[in-house]
Formats: sequence, C-alpha cells, structure tokens
Amino acid sequence: MVQKKIDAKDGAKTKSSVRALPLTETLKVRLLEIKEKQKMYQKKFKRSYIKEWLDYVMVDELGNLILPDYISSSFKLVLEKNNLSHIRFHDLRHTCASLLLNKGKQKGVDLKDIQAWLGHSDFSTTANIYSHLDATSKANSLSALEGVVAL
Repeated sequence: MVQKKIDAKDGAKTKSSVRALPLTETLKVRLLEIKEKQKMYQKKFKRSYIKEWLDYVMVDELGNLILPDYISSSFKLVLEKNNLSHIRFHDLRHTCASLLLNKGKQKGVDLKDIQAWLGHSDFSTTANIYSHLDATSKANSLSALEGVVAL
C-alpha cells in the first residue's frame, strides 16, 4: 500500500478566501462534541494516537488527518446509496449560492453578501455566475416598471 504524503497548509487559495463566517449554536455544539471525542480517543489509544494534527477538527479515531478526497468519495457513495443524481461535492457550493440568491431576498441577502460568503475577490465573478438565477428579481423589476409606465 502506497502511503500518501500530506502537505497541510493553514491558508487559503486567495486573500479573499480567508474570511470569517458566523458560527451557529448548533455547529458550535457539534464542534465541541468532536473535540471531546478526540480527547477520548487520545486517552484510549495513548501513544498510538497521532499528535501531529491536534489543532485540526477533521481527524479520524487515531488522529490521522481526514483527506479532502475522502469527503468527495464518501459523498459520491451517499448519492449512489440514496439513488440520487451524480453531482460533485463542490457543486453544493453553487446550490448554496443559488438558494441564498433566490430564498435570501426576503432576509436582505444580495449578490454582494453572496460574494463575501463564497470568498470571491471580485464582485463580477459572483454576478457572472449567479445573476442568471435571479428570476424573481427580474419579475419584480418588470412589475415595478409596469406600474410606472402606462400602456
């Protein structure tokens, strides 16, 4: 079996990718549960526990870093098991942005907010990718014009 070399980087792809996002109480509780589980595994496995990744959240029972390709391959299996269409895990990012755009209007979420959420450095990137999904805004704009312009 070939051992993978892990090159962990505590950084992001671009400057705008480094951002602070809100932490819900539910997520906070879950992260604290994971941390407690890690402490329990450290006690249980003693010297066998890998201490290199103690500052990381996503480690297995022995303290090994969980690799990104594990998430992608596991996601694929979940889709297959539940007879769902194949999409890439990364596609959930687009789904999130689309939902924010279409459903977030009532709560004041706009493309600028979505740009910050996704970490796009340039507003035009967000606008070019997601503006076509904003059919509700187009319909609202038409209604507003219709009320102003007498036919």
